[in-house]
Amino acid sequence: MTNHWIDIRNADCIMIIGSNAAENHPTSFKWVTRAMERGARLIHVDPRFTRTSSKADIYAPLRSGTDIAFIGGMIKYILNDMEQNPENYNMEYIKQYTNAAFVVNRGFTFKDGLFGEVSDGKYTATAKETWKYADTETPATDPSLTDPNCAFQLLKKHYSRYDLDTVCKITGTMKDVYLDVCRTFCATGQKGKAGTIMYAMGTTQHTYGTQNVRAYAILQLLLGNMGVAGGGINALRGTSNVQGSTDMCLLSHILPGYLAVPQETDDDLETYLKRVCPSTITPKGLTGDKSANWWSNYKKYTVSLLKAWYGGAATRDNDFCFNYLPKCDPGVNYTHIGMFEAMGQGKIKGLWVWGQNPATGGPNSNGEREALGNLDWLVVTDIWMNETSEFWKRPGVNPPEINTEVFVLPAACSYEKEGSISNSGRWAQWRYKAVEPPGEGMPDLEIMNLIMLKLKELYQADSSAPQAEAITSLDWNYGVHITADAVAREINGYDLTTGELVESFAKLNDDGTTSSGNWLYCNMYTEADGNKAKKRNNVDSHPNRIGLYSDWAWCWPLNRRIIYNRASVDLDGVPWDKEHPVILNYNAAAKWQGDVPDGGWPPINQAEDGEKYLPFIMKPEGVARLWGYERVDGPLPEVYEPWESPLDKNLMSGTLNDPCAFIGKYRNEHGTSDQFPYVGTTYRCTEHWQTGIMTRSLPWLVELMPEMYVEMDEELADEKGIKSGDSVIVSNARGEIKAVAVVTQRFQPMKVGGKTIHHIGILNHWGYSGMARGDSGNILTPHVGDANTTIPEYKTFLCNVRSAK
Repeated sequence: MTNHWIDIRNADCIMIIGSNAAENHPTSFKWVTRAMERGARLIHVDPRFTRTSSKADIYAPLRSGTDIAFIGGMIKYILNDMEQNPENYNMEYIKQYTNAAFVVNRGFTFKDGLFGEVSDGKYTATAKETWKYADTETPATDPSLTDPNCAFQLLKKHYSRYDLDTVCKITGTMKDVYLDVCRTFCATGQKGKAGTIMYAMGTTQHTYGTQNVRAYAILQLLLGNMGVAGGGINALRGTSNVQGSTDMCLLSHILPGYLAVPQETDDDLETYLKRVCPSTITPKGLTGDKSANWWSNYKKYTVSLLKAWYGGAATRDNDFCFNYLPKCDPGVNYTHIGMFEAMGQGKIKGLWVWGQNPATGGPNSNGEREALGNLDWLVVTDIWMNETSEFWKRPGVNPPEINTEVFVLPAACSYEKEGSISNSGRWAQWRYKAVEPPGEGMPDLEIMNLIMLKLKELYQADSSAPQAEAITSLDWNYGVHITADAVAREINGYDLTTGELVESFAKLNDDGTTSSGNWLYCNMYTEADGNKAKKRNNVDSHPNRIGLYSDWAWCWPLNRRIIYNRASVDLDGVPWDKEHPVILNYNAAAKWQGDVPDGGWPPINQAEDGEKYLPFIMKPEGVARLWGYERVDGPLPEVYEPWESPLDKNLMSGTLNDPCAFIGKYRNEHGTSDQFPYVGTTYRCTEHWQTGIMTRSLPWLVELMPEMYVEMDEELADEKGIKSGDSVIVSNARGEIKAVAVVTQRFQPMKVGGKTIHHIGILNHWGYSGMARGDSGNILTPHVGDANTTIPEYKTFLCNVRSAK
């Protein structure tokens, strides 16, 4: 989240899209309710009418997978209204704090859904060059926004096609409802107003999920809603520590603190840094004249990370042990889908699964279960036996024919261990151990520590082992009994010249004199204040009490509760919103009041020439990007159909699918609408969580929701002769599932391109292990992923339904 949970109460309008927050994030809805009590409007955009919809002022149904059309139409609405009524928008913000005025390469082309030439599922390097600024070092700007090649004019041209008729023909949303959404949310573009977007997996789990979020970013920047209280783009994380695990490099493409993984071509540290560290871009013609380009500190953070890992073994002479790090082949996909594709092809021999259940939670579950059978060994670390640990005896297989050796390590649940978790709002909070784990259960941290100690012992005993020094040189100094406190200190980092905890990432060096296991968390644990994640002061110390609660827990970076908050003030440092200022009252002695500022520099108009720092400090050009040229599938979001679509053509262009989407090949049959005419979409119910391992083994929750079910609209059910409570079969090209039918008005048929579209809502909590058993909805989901991240397309696929009688 760019903001945080409590800050939702400051919004004047809230759009929840791709999320059923009332049921799946009920604590968040407390703050939605607070906002509504003070007059905020709530918009809910979802294919299904949910409990969130029931509380909304406006419910806008849309066909699953059509967010870009929906938001693109809103962008067009703003651009048209802005031309006629500029006084209703914060034009200073748009011109000075975004790249709207930047002149783009005049070779840029867009034709029939494509941003240039595509070859083998990728845009060519030549095409990508045309997405950049005309001058990539000191780009010219046109604050009048009239240059035909400035980002603003290219934005207008691109979204001119997103008219009301076309958008509603694609999304299935009623025109009057859609216009009401546009008018209501876009009213937050006025100075002093704020609108927030709350989204979850309904947004991201598409082959163009990243561009869905990009569309939200463009919308919010045009409305001046980034960096302000009650604004932002707020991802609702699916479990309590998804944010923290991502920060700590759970994903395949990053090291801790979002540092890039080394590639095979990175022969040494300097080569790596040259590839990943962005050069500063200094725009010409804006009032602000300097970019902080905070990523220019990349070397400090990388060297400090290597010092945390390798200690005294990491020296300037050996490049701080950089070449001990594994290096990726840029042509290989290492994500979940890519890994199971390789597993299916027999390329991976062993797998360690921690607190995950891919046999049910992964897309195309039948394919992933078969892929597990190609392993030599599998280790599962969990608090219950689950479908992954028991895949070898699943229904329909002969266990003696499965040659994978399976080891199960019993883990501890959250109440049986201590440590920090970081919530969606980036707040790191310390959680204490309540009871001992049962039996041989052990916290993950202790399991990892014992394994690492044994690995070091084995490698030290065999000097001929490949890459032995990468293991034996590790500064693994926790002893047999590791503590979360020791790890928290290491993550914060040390001044190695004094042995004391380093105060903040501003104090990290690139010469080997500091260490930090994750630069973003540097400042969480200091000599002066100890472990700040343990703070529990419930007094809001902000001058206007806008709900920051800065002494409750700790928030990265540097306890900043709202990021990019220097965009919440004008060029003179005056807050746009006088009632809810994030930072305020700058003076040279005391600096800013309020939140920790995103850089403590003076307001742009008070700064000296050459020191007028722009507010978006993580961007090399210092401003936010309406024009986002670094995505693999284009600088602007464009409408494409899902991999499996009920339509045989794209109603916006001649290009049906995202040309850069990842399409798996392993047991990934493609269905067509003539055989499978209905749109399947997956989601959760309140009573169960994730793949159900923690909830389907609890009798009271099983009693509340005992069976796998699917939802469908009354018209479809009538056509099929299905009644609520009937047993039905939902099938597609990849398999079939059996479930109980719930016939409901929560889904309604939609008219899309002259065709009637029916959705079937499918749960993904069930499997063949645990107390309550049933088929997993992910048997039906495809092995395809987003063009930028490869997140699976769980939310849109084709299927059919019939009675099981």
